[in-house]
This record gives sequence, C-alpha cells and structure tokens, in this order.
Amino acid sequence: MKNSLRYALAALAVWPATALTQQQKITPPIAVYWMSVDTTSGLPMGGMGGGGGPSAMDIGRMMLGGGMDGGPNRTMWLELGSQRSASGTPAAAHEIPAGLKMGASLRLETPQRQRAEPREDGMPENFEKPRGRMLIFWGCGEQAGAGQPYVVDFSKLAQGDVPQGLISRRVNVPRGPSASRSKTYGDWPNQRDGQRVPGDASLRGDHQVKGNYSPDIRFSLADKYDFMEPVTVAQAKSGGGVRLSWNSVANVNGYFATAMGGKEGTEDVVFWSSSNSREFGDQLMNWLPPGEVARLIKERVVMPASTTECVVPAQFVAAAPAAFLRFIAYGDEANFVHPPRPKDPNAVWNQEWAAKVRFKSTAAALLGEEGMGGSGLRSRSGSAASGGSSATPNPADAVQEGVKALKGLFGF
Repeated sequence: MKNSLRYALAALAVWPATALTQQQKITPPIAVYWMSVDTTSGLPMGGMGGGGGPSAMDIGRMMLGGGMDGGPNRTMWLELGSQRSASGTPAAAHEIPAGLKMGASLRLETPQRQRAEPREDGMPENFEKPRGRMLIFWGCGEQAGAGQPYVVDFSKLAQGDVPQGLISRRVNVPRGPSASRSKTYGDWPNQRDGQRVPGDASLRGDHQVKGNYSPDIRFSLADKYDFMEPVTVAQAKSGGGVRLSWNSVANVNGYFATAMGGKEGTEDVVFWSSSNSREFGDQLMNWLPPGEVARLIKERVVMPASTTECVVPAQFVAAAPAAFLRFIAYGDEANFVHPPRPKDPNAVWNQEWAAKVRFKSTAAALLGEEGMGGSGLRSRSGSAASGGSSATPNPADAVQEGVKALKGLFGF
C-alpha cells in the first residue's frame, strides 16, 4: 500500500501541469475593433505596410486634409472586422465623445477593392529589380562599431542569394482586422470621410461602435489613453556624426530611430538604426504592444523611456549625406473584451467582441536639419526642405528605392 502511494505521488510530480489544471475554453470574438492613434511631427512619413501596419495608401488616407508644413498632426486609423455577414449593405459607425470635435460619429466604410492580377514571376505589380547595394549601420555613437557596414548586394539578392543572418530578429507586430480575415470589414478614414483630426481633439470619454454586421461595442477611455504629445527632436553636429536629442514624452514605453539615404553618383542605399544590433527597423516604426517593447528594450533594440539622446555615426553620415530620419515614441494600449472572463474556469468564455486602442508619437525630417517636430523646416542650404537644390541628392529617391527593394524581396 505504501509503495502504491509512493508511485502515485511520483507520477503526479512528473505529470504535465496542463493535465492537472483544466484549461478554460474560449471562443474567439465575433467582432474585433482597433483604433490606431498617432501624433505625427515633421515631414509626412511613408507607408508601414506589413505586420499589421497601414500601407502607404492607408497612411495617405490617414493624412487627408493634413498640412505639409511639418506641424504636429493627430491621426486615427479605425478598423472593424466581423465574422458576421451584413444584413443588406454593410453599415457601421463609431459614435465618438464630444471632446474629439468631429461630429457625433465617424462612418466606417467597407472598401471596394479590386484584386490585382499577380505577375508571372511572383513579384508585385510595377516591381523593378533593385540595383546597387544596401549598406547597413547600427548603434548610437560618433563612430560605427566593428563589422560595419553590413553589405547586401541587391543583384545577388534578387537571384535568391540571401546572405546568412540578414534577418537578425523577428518583431511581434500583431495583425488587426482586415478585409481578407473578416466576412465583413469597415474602416475610417475613407473616400466618404477623410476629415482631419483637430489639433485639440481628445479621445477621453465613452465610445460606441454600431453596425449591421457586428455586436454593439462599448468602451470608455480614461485620461491616460489620449493622443500622445508631439516628439520634438533636435539635431546638432557631433564630430562627423549627428547628435539627436528629444523631449521626454509622457506615457511612453521606449524610443527608436532609423534613417535611410544615399549619396549622389552611387546606387547604394544606406540604412541606420539606433539598435545595438543590426536591424532593418521598418517593422519597428509600427505600433508595438508594451510587452514587445519591454522585450526589445532588454535586447537593446529599443531605447528605454529614460533615454533622451543618440548620435548617428559619422560613417553613416559620410555614406549618406542625404538621408531621411524617422523617430518613434511607443505609447501604451487599452484592451477591452466583452463579456468579461467568467470566474468559473469550467465555464466557456464566449467572447462577443474585443477592442484595442493603441498609441504612438512619430517624427520625420531630413537628417542634419536643425530640428524635427516644428513647422517651417529649413534645409542645410537655407531653402525650404521641400524645395532643395538641383545639385543636392533627393533622399526620398533613396528611401523609395530601399523600401521597394525590401518589400519586393522580403514581402515587408
């Protein structure tokens, strides 16, 4: 009897915990609603497609009515995805608090997108094989670290010769609602309504989303969950590099900076990120969950919230005298699920809807400008940043070439 008891206890000690604790059964929500909120400063930034972020077209729609003067803008991207079919023509609207100053509601439209026929070679439409090389720098400091730059030959890459260790880390970017993953989908801004978010708008208060293809969604946002303040990044020479310094943003979880550019007379695309390790950084310019930001801070990819400066190395500045700088401050996020989780672990949690509100504050400018986040940015020659001299390389061309190469070859 004693031996039998001993054997039974020993078996329990090595038995998997999942066998001893019954897992609560959860049915996924019928509808998922995301509010992606951004405060943008400086020059308009390009698309952040892939990984759940808006594409270049989406960003353009987000900024309809926005100015090009470099002043701060507040933007929102609203998405509703449901596993229900609409009863008739799809219709949904987000009833907003008065503090948003955009009327009583924002109408969510179901986009009528025509699917483009794929090319025979599998590449996106209008894709051109990139030329030249990509030179990758990383880290904060006047001098680049050992082993830099990391060189990628685009011609070899296009032929399928992918350098070992090219992708050093996968970033967890959640995928939100989309037309492809939903029976019915609606978003804002859209062709019917692309009004600009007022500069003094506030998200605080009660929100309700109603539609004929989803359950009613209700949640309330407290003071903490509002538009983040603008990021103001000052730039100054530091040896041969450029010192970036910025204001400490409230309710921030971490910071990240990246730049891409080139030099006249070459076909090289030159890339830099503030990470302590080699990173492309495109996905890091997206909304990231606080837990993912915390992980990336531990891995010294994202700068902690206490950081207020970083130096772009001299070697990058020499290789890309014309470069486009992007900066992000990661904010918090609010998550809601209805109904709440049952206290009884044996009860099935039948979720009706889930909502997420996520925040970031971003800035962009030409590297070497005197400041980011203010209006009336001036170029190094003293002319308007949007004008420039005909003899000065246009960093936008290098940026577009690099982004085109990455998206075409890696599906970013």
